[in-house]
Amino acid sequence: MLRTNRLKQKLRDGQHAYGLFASLPSPVAIELIAEAGFDFVIIDCEHVLINPETVENMIRTAESYNITPLVRAADADAKTLLRLLDGGAQGIVLPMVEQPEALAAAIAACKYHPLGQRSLNAGRPGSFGKHSLADYVQFANEQIMVVAMIESAAGVQHATEIAAVPGLDMILEGAADLSQSLGLPWQTGHAQVQQGLLQCWQATHQAGVPYCAIPRQPDDHRQWRQCGVNTFVLGDERGIAFRALQARLATTTSEGNE
Repeated sequence: MLRTNRLKQKLRDGQHAYGLFASLPSPVAIELIAEAGFDFVIIDCEHVLINPETVENMIRTAESYNITPLVRAADADAKTLLRLLDGGAQGIVLPMVEQPEALAAAIAACKYHPLGQRSLNAGRPGSFGKHSLADYVQFANEQIMVVAMIESAAGVQHATEIAAVPGLDMILEGAADLSQSLGLPWQTGHAQVQQGLLQCWQATHQAGVPYCAIPRQPDDHRQWRQCGVNTFVLGDERGIAFRALQARLATTTSEGNE
């Protein structure tokens, strides 16, 4: 059954929360992230080839550890979002949000009446109809999160309107794609990119919407904390594992050459 969304609780209470992208399509990846002590995980279906059954099992694993499973969808198609939510996702991360109208339509696809038009179903989130479906519909509307990624110049331009869309739970920055959109690929520390991130944060701050940052440089976490940001994605487990493996090999081979 659908659990209480602990990330949403933390956001509401102003507590700190830390998450990771899960780019390795396996429940083991979720176990590693959960055992390491993270609060939430974003299962990546945008950049990763992953079948629906595996997504559902990754969600189950997150549920068993009581961490919040979000899924970054490949697109904002209503049927795509429906299947992810019916698989048990406690929230949807929408990539490349650029217009408030598109975000509003996606939110409507994620919410049941009277907040939206999500198709009714008594699957695993609704305990297969074990309990009152009317109660489940209300509970789902309260617990399901919708997160918008602003990761383009157009998105930054419309950040104020995007942040004002009713039903939005959080904005997640996307400095990598934003850098490319600005003609500065992978220069995430460039002043123009950083200014874009700041504009997005200012828009969310004014709208009273939580902002989630992705620290990339040593001082990023401290600087965002000083801005009042409490929620962070610390990269993806694939990249972290690669860097750890690379460092281990470099350390070992350098010792052998002494």
